[in-house]
Amino acid sequence: MRAVQVVEPEGPSSVRVQEVDPPVRGDGEVLIDVAAAGVNFPDLLLTRGLYQYKPDPPFTLGSECAGTVREAAPGSRFSPGDRVVAFTMSGVFAEVVSVPEATVLPLPDEVGFAAGACLPMNYLTAHFTLAVRGGMRAGETVLVHGAAGGVGTAVVQLAAALGATVIGVTSTEAKAEVARRAGAAHAVGADGFKDAVKELTGGAGVDMVVDPVGGDRFTDSLRSLAPLGRLMVVGFTAGDIPTVRVNRLLLNNIDVRGVGWGAYALPREDFVRSAWDELLPHLRSGALDPLISERFGLDGAGEALSRLDTRTVTGKVVLEV
Repeated sequence: MRAVQVVEPEGPSSVRVQEVDPPVRGDGEVLIDVAAAGVNFPDLLLTRGLYQYKPDPPFTLGSECAGTVREAAPGSRFSPGDRVVAFTMSGVFAEVVSVPEATVLPLPDEVGFAAGACLPMNYLTAHFTLAVRGGMRAGETVLVHGAAGGVGTAVVQLAAALGATVIGVTSTEAKAEVARRAGAAHAVGADGFKDAVKELTGGAGVDMVVDPVGGDRFTDSLRSLAPLGRLMVVGFTAGDIPTVRVNRLLLNNIDVRGVGWGAYALPREDFVRSAWDELLPHLRSGALDPLISERFGLDGAGEALSRLDTRTVTGKVVLEV
């Protein structure tokens, strides 16, 4: 079968589509014919050997996919022909993949495979951020950094679906329009967002900031919080990891909360399923509908990864098999 592999850790140009042996279903696994796969920032890091997970080359990229069950164990929740999404550490940029059943989830008929491939990592992260770690309530105001990116649009959509007023922070007007399409009531520029938030909220501040970007905007994010507000640390796509002067937390009665979805969710099979069950009504209604910016075939995987490298991608990039 064909698979996208990293042959040397030298960046997107080092990936190759190669013929490899098809996987054999292991105990407790589900064999899936891959229809589409989501391209994520960790995939880009893996091409350079910069991710915490460091498989030896050559290895097949890809951590989330959508497709059809080819084979499952007797007594499995799944049967051949079932539409599913799945996630794993790597290996889904291929025509067929075998993954643990615990990381396979049903895909509603209302959702296409390309959209399904965008769901597991970003939307389960969004749910963990807002509902579990953030304790978001309907009627709150949520500020989302990187609101036009994959994680950002997922958080914007879910927060809006759960009844929040969303303010998206973006770097360009084109990205601001993407954030609005995702459901943001307001979109403001990254430069001067603190003052814009103050004006939009009448000086009250926001109840929650979701930050997958990090970098030098962190302090102004803290200053944008209302009393008892929460700043959710999701990641550091800007590259720099900010520090916290804890006196700010004390004086304003605000929280900084880490969001490590994988570390918490993966050892807890029932947690992943229950989170997915909470997302299903919003998927069926269309309230959660991933914004796909570009689609490539397997042969275009290197170009797809390069798009992420430019930091110009809005929404999600997808490989269609």
